[in-house]
Amino acid sequence: MTLQDPRLRPPDSLTAAPRVAGRTFKALPEMYITPVRKTDFEFDVAIVGLGYVGLPTSLAFHEAGYRVLGLDVSELRLQTIRQQRADLLAGDRERLSRALGDSGYELTSDPVQLKRAAAVVIAVPTPVDSYLVPDLGILRRACATVVTSAVPGQLLMLTSTTYVGSTKDMLADPLAARGLLPGTDVHVAFSPERINPGVDTFSQEEVPRVVGGVTPVCGEHAAALLGKYVPNVHVVPTAEAAEMTKLVENTFRAVNIALANEFADICTALGIQVMDVIDAADTKPFGFMRFTPGPGVGGHCIPCDPHYLLWQLRRNRLNAPVIEQAMHGIAARPHRVVDRTRKILSDTDHGLAGARILVAGVAYKPDVEDLRESPALEILAGLAAEGAVVGYVDPLIGELNHEGLELRSVTDPKMFGAHVVIMHTAHSNFDLGWLADVPTVLDTTYRLPLTANTVRL
Repeated sequence: MTLQDPRLRPPDSLTAAPRVAGRTFKALPEMYITPVRKTDFEFDVAIVGLGYVGLPTSLAFHEAGYRVLGLDVSELRLQTIRQQRADLLAGDRERLSRALGDSGYELTSDPVQLKRAAAVVIAVPTPVDSYLVPDLGILRRACATVVTSAVPGQLLMLTSTTYVGSTKDMLADPLAARGLLPGTDVHVAFSPERINPGVDTFSQEEVPRVVGGVTPVCGEHAAALLGKYVPNVHVVPTAEAAEMTKLVENTFRAVNIALANEFADICTALGIQVMDVIDAADTKPFGFMRFTPGPGVGGHCIPCDPHYLLWQLRRNRLNAPVIEQAMHGIAARPHRVVDRTRKILSDTDHGLAGARILVAGVAYKPDVEDLRESPALEILAGLAAEGAVVGYVDPLIGELNHEGLELRSVTDPKMFGAHVVIMHTAHSNFDLGWLADVPTVLDTTYRLPLTANTVRL
């Protein structure tokens, strides 16, 4: 059900302006497009967690005219934001500069301040541990804080990716136990975030939002909150449907990336360039969606989110063999890079022990200062464990520490004397001219031109 559904529109007599397709909220009277307010609410919305999702979200709300309170438990993070050193797209950096000069945008580490906001949006990390088991500690603490601080009339909305039923378990039920009944005293909903760090192809305002409430009225209030800055809001019947939507989105990507990696290995075995095949298949205007192979998958969404679903399914003794095999393939991909590097060296009568290996780009994706789940970390650790002398160069990542491996980005890659350079992350501002002078480049990005010294994974 979308906001264009006539069941969600007020009578025409209440409409203040002509309805525009895809922008229904622009046509609704003020009572439909503002959060539930009490006279003592000083902010329209509070964002809990100011990371890669929460900070841009807070800026989008502020840009739309909302009074915004940003909460993060880390004073260091707040200092980074106030000093405008946070890793943001250029457009969001401009928004941050404007917001910091406005009294309608306030930052705090004090959770008691959440009582001042008409709506509270939770946007905290939901990682997995080293055993690929969901680590819900951060989310549970954030939700408990929000429940403790909740006051009648507030809208409480979860956006962090998690298991199906988490909104009920962590917000709705604890609130009801406090005597705050969802749908009556407070409104509770789930709306999955859809932010793509480092990519400005679509602004937040251009990406439709999905939302589901624990009651229908909760969903309507949550849609109204989002509808002031997102023209297209798709309302689903329940919070659980919205939670599953996010898991479907990222599991779909995981499965298709695993398939692209598998085709890359098949094509290598058959003496075919996989990118020639993908480019050809991509000419079909229907029935094909382009995914490209790589060294593995980093960030939060793909390597973590499907494990929340698999973890939940195990409790119900349900199998998901396609998803399980895809996640196994993704997890094994960095080891494939190590094995390929070993094979390249063995072809020149050299082993990994003592070989000098330089990784070009270690961020998990181009143009972000983000090492979360980066395959480069596992690749460097795997090479070092076999005796290789490892280093890296990345214009965005000055230093890294992983499993006891402490490295700083080399200042002059030519002086490293690499036997093999592994091309891992191709930032747009990355000068790669020096690659022409190294003996062998292992291109795991499938983006470099094939030259005399370049091989692909």
